[in-house]
Amino acid sequence: MTVQQADSLEARMDEFRSRFGDLKAEIQKAIVGHEQLINDTLIAIFSQGHVLLEGVPGLGKTYLVNVISSVLGLTSGRVQCTPDLMPADILGTHIVSEDASGRRSFRFEKGPVFKHLLLVDEINRSTPKTQAALLEVMQERGVTAGGERFTLPEPFFVLATQNPLEMEGTYPLPEAQLDRFFFKLRVSFPNAEELVEISNRTTRFEQPELRRILTGEDIQEFQKILTHVPIADPLTHYAARIILATHSENDGVPAGVKRFVSYGASPRGMQALVRGAKVRCLLDGRSAVSIEDIQSIAKEALRHRIILNFEGDAENIDVDNLIEDIIKTVPTPAKGAA
Repeated sequence: MTVQQADSLEARMDEFRSRFGDLKAEIQKAIVGHEQLINDTLIAIFSQGHVLLEGVPGLGKTYLVNVISSVLGLTSGRVQCTPDLMPADILGTHIVSEDASGRRSFRFEKGPVFKHLLLVDEINRSTPKTQAALLEVMQERGVTAGGERFTLPEPFFVLATQNPLEMEGTYPLPEAQLDRFFFKLRVSFPNAEELVEISNRTTRFEQPELRRILTGEDIQEFQKILTHVPIADPLTHYAARIILATHSENDGVPAGVKRFVSYGASPRGMQALVRGAKVRCLLDGRSAVSIEDIQSIAKEALRHRIILNFEGDAENIDVDNLIEDIIKTVPTPAKGAA
């Protein structure tokens, strides 16, 4: 890389930090609180990942997704999941059409998935058959129907909301689908001050006017730039050791992992740690990934990828606590190596 190219790249990284701040500020015109949630959701989007938002009903998860689609300038589709929802309701289906001469033919009527940003509301209220319809969509950004393959628009993201599994009428997501989500974010209940502010905003007739901060092309350009953020080999190996420490069959893992974990994080978890850490370091104004960048997103990247065994489920073990134990146990690289 020449000096001129390096200067241009640094300028684009500075621009990314500035535009990211503008995005957060615009979103917070409509969303009360949830600053960390907004930050993590945008990190996942710029890392080319999907997001699973978990929380009880009424916390503004759906509204957050709608606001994000507005400020990012993306077309959005919405699916409300119910037990009778069918795969064709999401993907689309072949229908019989007739031309002016009366000749009939099949054509594919595209479903709501053919948008830049797909909101899958209450994803765990749909049956496993319908959940499985999203596997190809999330991984390969395409739909295969009737022997034809249809490509989804770029950029493409799935933002799904989920109620806690202990609530009635929900179906656990299969491990293969959970693994396709870049982050799993927990939506916390607002505090007293935030509740008052929510009431003040929502009991008025006027709604905040949101500006479009970016376009789809801008997002793709920033995604390419983020791949150039350097990460030292010792830090890549550190991230790999964290992933290996989530597997109970390995030596030297925390006692809680040995006792309560059935299966640990996949290589996608490693990808999430590294790609998310690159965005995190840029937002902090640094030019290379640090140990803290990896540690700061470990819960979001791994909590849905660590599968508890029967004893872990029976003891109601919080996976976040296991991840904290892993962070404490896995040795960090020497500062000079990082």
